[in-house]
Amino acid sequence: MTTALEKRSDTLLVRFKALSDPLRLEVIELLRSQEMCVCDLCDRMEIAQSKLSFHLKTLREAGLISARQDGRWIYYSLNPAEFGELEDYLSALRQLGPQSLARPCSPDRL
Repeated sequence: MTTALEKRSDTLLVRFKALSDPLRLEVIELLRSQEMCVCDLCDRMEIAQSKLSFHLKTLREAGLISARQDGRWIYYSLNPAEFGELEDYLSALRQLGPQSLARPCSPDRL
């Protein structure tokens, strides 16, 4: 049985991993200002559609972008709420106070 903490950790891991690739970060940057179709993303990034599709799938599975179909075109946009969750997580880490020093290990553990 998966706990809520494990599920949240898995979600964070998937999202941070999706953001760890330079091409995916470039997609995120391009989508910051407007929704874009695959053909426009390919042109702007100078990348083949087959390569871009893999990265778009990863971002979609992480919940960071969404897609909508209009006729034969698929348009991608950011999911701001998902970025808000990442921001909340990082903000909570930033607000941590100084950590206390670790207790010395027991000599019988050596």
